[in-house]
Amino acid sequence: MKSYEIFNMIIDEEAYDQEEVTADFTYQDQDYSVTFKKGDLELVNVWVFKNGTSLPANLSENIIEQIRADVKNRI
Repeated sequence: MKSYEIFNMIIDEEAYDQEEVTADFTYQDQDYSVTFKKGDLELVNVWVFKNGTSLPANLSENIIEQIRADVKNRI
């Protein structure tokens, strides 16, 4: 069973001449957003949402890899 749940995914095909994929997910009872380059799924950024604000998040490489594989399967 996954330790996270993706609840929204956006494929932005015109963002700064770079196609990107953003996935919003819940992990350990917190909401996060991760953005990858669409072509090679290179990590662009990760944010955690707390108290109505977004802050840079520090997630393990393992969870990032799991989400990357899930995103790849969905696009």
